[in-house]
Amino acid sequence: MEVGAAGFERSLPGLRGRVRRAAFLALDMEFTGLHSISPQNNQPSLFDSPAERYLKARQSVQHFTVTQLGLAIFSNESSNKYVVHSYNFFLFPSTLGLTDVEFTLSASSIQFLSHYGFDYSKFLKDGIPYMNEVQEKILSQHLLAGSSKVSSALDRDVLQKAIDEVTCWIVAAEEEETMILQDLNGYQMFEVQLVLRKALQNVWTQPLGDKKVMVRKVSPQHRQLLENSPYDYCRKELILLSARGFTNLFQTLVKAKKPLVGHNMLMDLMHLHDKFYKPLPESYEEFKRNIHNLFPVLIDTKTVTKSIWKKCPLPRVVNLLEVYEVLCSNLNPKDSTCPVIALASDCSRYAEKKSPHEAGYDAFLCGSVLLKSAHLLLCRSTDDAVEADPSFSQYLTVLAEYQNKVNFIRGGVSSINFSGEDTPCEHPPALVVHVRGWPGLNERQIYEEFKPLCVFDVRQLSKNQFIMLSNKFKQLVLRDYKHHPHLRVSVYRHWRHSPRVNCLLQVSGIVALWSLLAFVLGGALCCS
Repeated sequence: MEVGAAGFERSLPGLRGRVRRAAFLALDMEFTGLHSISPQNNQPSLFDSPAERYLKARQSVQHFTVTQLGLAIFSNESSNKYVVHSYNFFLFPSTLGLTDVEFTLSASSIQFLSHYGFDYSKFLKDGIPYMNEVQEKILSQHLLAGSSKVSSALDRDVLQKAIDEVTCWIVAAEEEETMILQDLNGYQMFEVQLVLRKALQNVWTQPLGDKKVMVRKVSPQHRQLLENSPYDYCRKELILLSARGFTNLFQTLVKAKKPLVGHNMLMDLMHLHDKFYKPLPESYEEFKRNIHNLFPVLIDTKTVTKSIWKKCPLPRVVNLLEVYEVLCSNLNPKDSTCPVIALASDCSRYAEKKSPHEAGYDAFLCGSVLLKSAHLLLCRSTDDAVEADPSFSQYLTVLAEYQNKVNFIRGGVSSINFSGEDTPCEHPPALVVHVRGWPGLNERQIYEEFKPLCVFDVRQLSKNQFIMLSNKFKQLVLRDYKHHPHLRVSVYRHWRHSPRVNCLLQVSGIVALWSLLAFVLGGALCCS
C-alpha cells in the first residue's frame, strides 16, 4: 500500500495501532545513492574495520537521502498465521522554516530504481516530510520567534500569489466575509496562514482540507478571541506535528520496542539514525549504543541466511527474492506447523505480482524470510519433530545467536554486534606486489592490472610495494606473474613485508652493528 504526504496524517492513528499490536516489524529503504565518490577511497574494502567502514558510510549517508521506506507489519493473528500489512512511504525532507536541505543523486542508483519502476514524481511531489531532533529544535525556536521564513522557491511563488489575491480582495470585503485559497500542498497551507496572519491584522485563516484555506475578514476584537482559541489549526504543536511527518511514526516504532528485521540493514540503520533521530555521531561506538537503545532487538536476515546456507545444501542465491523463493520451495508443503503468511487485503498485489526493489515488497520478503528461516532452524534443532503451531517466541529463541548481529559486507568481520563488542578482524590471505622499473604506479593502476584475473582490494604498502586482498584469490595470479618484467607477486608475510617490522629490523641491525663495533674497538684499546 502506497502512502504519500496527502494521506499520511489520516493514516497515522491506524498505523500506530498496528505497530503496537505487531509481533515484529520488517524494514527496507531505497536511497538516492549508496557510496559517495567524494572523498576518494570511500568504497567498502576488505581492509576496513567496522569503525573505518562506519566513517566511510557516514559520509555517504550525509550526502544521500531516503526516497522510499518500506514497512511490513507482521501480526500473529492466530496460532501459526501471520497477517502482513506492507506499506510504501514516499519521503522527502521537510522544508518548513528550515535551511534548505541538500542531498546528492547518484546516476547509477537513479537508473537502477527507474529500471524497477520507481516513481520519482511521487517522491518529489508527494513525499512525506521528516526531520531529526536537531532540525525540530531549530523549527521550534523559529516558530516561537514568530518567524515566517520560507525556504522553498516554489513555496515563495505560491505564497506571493496568495498574498496578492488576499490583499486585492480585502480592500472591498466586509467584516466576516470570506474567500478561499486553493491548490495549497502540505505545509504550504501552514506557511500561507502564518504569513497572512502576521502581515494583515484584520484577517483570520482556517484550513478546509482538500488543499484549501479559508480567509475571513475580522475585527481586532474577534481576531484576539480567535488567537486564544484551543481550536486554532496553526498552533505550534500542530505545525510541528505536520512538519515532523514520518518522524511521528518513527517515534512510535521506537516506543513499541518490537523486533526490527532487515536485510543487509547497516545503511538502513544509519539513515534511520541520521534522518529521524539525530545526525550521525563521529564515534562508531556511540552510534552502536544509540541504535541499541532505539531498537534493542535487531535481526538481519542476511546474517541468518548466510549461516543457513553453510549448514544446508541449498541452491546458490544472489538477492533477497531468490532467498525467499528457495526457502519457499525447500520447506515441506505438507508441514502443518509451517508459518502461514497472508497479505492483508489492501496489500494483496504483492501476492499477485513480484515487485523487487520496491521498499514495501522487499520489507514483506524480509519478514517472510525471517519466519521461514526460523522454522527451518527450529526443525533442525528438534530433528523435524516440531510441536504444533510454534509461537513467535520459540522462533526468537532459535534466532538468539543472530540477534543484533548486522551483516558486514566485504570487511574484516562477518557482522557488527550492536549489543556488545565486535569480534576481532580477520583478513583473508593477502598478496604483496613488488614493483621494479615501473615508476609512478598507483593503487588504481594495480587494481586495473589484476582485475581480469580476480577482484582485489589494493592498498599501497611502501613506495614500491602494494598489498592485495580478495575473498578468493586464484593461484594463477602467483603463476602468471612469476616472470613478469616489472611486477613480482608473492604471499604476504608480516615479518617479511611489513614496513614497521622492516624498520624495526633495520634499527636493530644498526644498534647491533654499533654494539659489536664498540665491543671490538674497546677490546683493541684494552690490549694496547
